[in-house]
Amino acid sequence: MTASNSHRLDGRITYHVDPEASAHELMNAATEWLQFARGLTALLADLVHEADAVDCQRMALGLEAIGALTQMGVQCTAHAHARMTWETPSPPDSHTLR
Repeated sequence: MTASNSHRLDGRITYHVDPEASAHELMNAATEWLQFARGLTALLADLVHEADAVDCQRMALGLEAIGALTQMGVQCTAHAHARMTWETPSPPDSHTLR
């Protein structure tokens, strides 16, 4: 799983997909990214519940990280969907069966 910040579009991190990765591997990567986002969300929620005061800048950084992790998961899912679509043979046209 490779992530790069060198080709940012609209301030977002892009996910460079291994051309040899299967749809199954991409879905596993998406699940992993989303689990990271879920874990960070739970950590921030615990910190806010226990804190007397919240550092807004650090909270913003944490929320941006959650957004980036979620975006990576969405991109992996989109690539997996595209890969499954390319790998699935299309049904023959109904007019060619005559």
